[in-house]
Amino acid sequence: MGLAASGAAIAMDTAPSSDLPDLSAVRAEIYSGEYEKAAAKLLTLAETVHHADVYNLLGFSLRKLKRYDEAARWYKEAIFYDPSHRPALEYQGELFIDIGDFARAEKNLELLRLLCHPGGCEEYDKLKDALARAGHKSKS
Repeated sequence: MGLAASGAAIAMDTAPSSDLPDLSAVRAEIYSGEYEKAAAKLLTLAETVHHADVYNLLGFSLRKLKRYDEAARWYKEAIFYDPSHRPALEYQGELFIDIGDFARAEKNLELLRLLCHPGGCEEYDKLKDALARAGHKSKS
């Protein structure tokens, strides 16, 4: 017996994509400080594209707009989607610094240290520098 004959309903819709579109235009807006425009585009994109890079850039744009709760949500999405996404771990760590949660920033730094072992990586260096600029001596 086929699905239609069994009474099961099948929803026919376009599935969300995990294919990453070209983000160069959005990145250009971010680099030029047009965070509101970038966030609006990325919010729309996040409805159909499920990718850590989209979520991370959205979190970054929202953090720069000081919309910390929203930024936190998107960094969490990026890390949930890709637990080893180094840029998201760095930027989430910077969000923690922005809100004064140095203990959680340190946890992200430690995760980056482990992910970047043995040669290190720029995300680790940038988060460590951000902690130092905030007057916090990191343990890692």
